[in-house]
Amino acid sequence: MTHDLMNELRRAHVVPVVRTNDAGHALSAVEWLREAGFHVFEITMTVPDAPSLMRRLAAEPGLLVGAGTVPDVEAARACLDAGARFIVTPWVDPAVIATTREAGALPLPGTMTPTEIRAALAAGAAGVKIFPAASVGGPGHVKALRAVFPRVPFCPTGGVDASNAPAYFEAGADFVGMGGKLVDEKRIAAGDKAAILRAARDALGLMEA
Repeated sequence: MTHDLMNELRRAHVVPVVRTNDAGHALSAVEWLREAGFHVFEITMTVPDAPSLMRRLAAEPGLLVGAGTVPDVEAARACLDAGARFIVTPWVDPAVIATTREAGALPLPGTMTPTEIRAALAAGAAGVKIFPAASVGGPGHVKALRAVFPRVPFCPTGGVDASNAPAYFEAGADFVGMGGKLVDEKRIAAGDKAAILRAARDALGLMEA
């Protein structure tokens, strides 16, 4: 079963994971990354009043907004009501997967092992997040999982950046999530837009190579 959004996420290649301690910093990150050429964003529930930001962004033409670090069904519903079109969880929660599917959105549960991936698929997921990617073996781990699940869409996240993303794609990733290396809150707080744009262009440039 393939969700309509999957091909759009594949075409995007990189999904910025916006995780900040300040809602204003999150908005700045989205605005700057959008200027660089991104149009898909994962707003994590660790951002203060994240659903309000999702609602604001989801109303803007051309943006595809999803929710990340969604802990439970209640939070998933708040995000879906705010316009999130994909829901990312750090683990496999069948209830969140079901709620997301019922809303017509795409669930991307967090998995690390073949058992977890199988559980996510059994619960109705059309693809999975491989998390935390870097600390469990990086591209080598993704390659090993790909051998067992040749057709399941994979999105590695956690320690992915412009320098190692090509290795993840070579290992079998369909798209990747990039957090701290792309959305650096210290630089955002300092108003260092140029640094964020450089990181964004590095991420986008490697996909065009």
